[in-house]
Amino acid sequence: MKLTTNKEELAESKVLILYILSKINKPVTNFELLDLIQSIEDMNYFYFQQFLADLKENRYLLEYEQEKQTYYAITMSGRETVKLTIDMLPGSIKDKVDGTLKDTIRKIEDEEAVYADFFPSKEDEFMIKCGIKEDTKKVFEVQVFSSSRENSIKIMENWKKNAVTIYPKIVEMLNK
Repeated sequence: MKLTTNKEELAESKVLILYILSKINKPVTNFELLDLIQSIEDMNYFYFQQFLADLKENRYLLEYEQEKQTYYAITMSGRETVKLTIDMLPGSIKDKVDGTLKDTIRKIEDEEAVYADFFPSKEDEFMIKCGIKEDTKKVFEVQVFSSSRENSIKIMENWKKNAVTIYPKIVEMLNK
């Protein structure tokens, strides 16, 4: 998208954001939404942030924090706006959104399903949280302490790579 003041192009970009959120039908992070938008259309990052602010101010988007992440979801007013303005989007853009979303949504769900993070708890101690989510609900979480930053990173990376095999083993051991 070129830097422009063309009001029609600006409105079309906002409708595109709302259309994507209505199709996803689940909250997404700022980065995930930007990634989706840019896989469909080249959009300036600063315009994108301004569009989000405008849509939020007009109550078409809901912004909320969850576990140190900012999420966006479309509101009922946003859904109504999409219905009224959908004709602003060219058919080729709608087709591209529909085609791109299937793979991208699967990718987002996979990335969100397994998570790991660490936090300093004392000077030389770190708490590592590793878990699995399904839809935004935690289905499994474990917390471990580590005495070094390097070890914390190693544990996190190991969990992210091997959660699919580690998780069933833990559940199996707990069931014995």
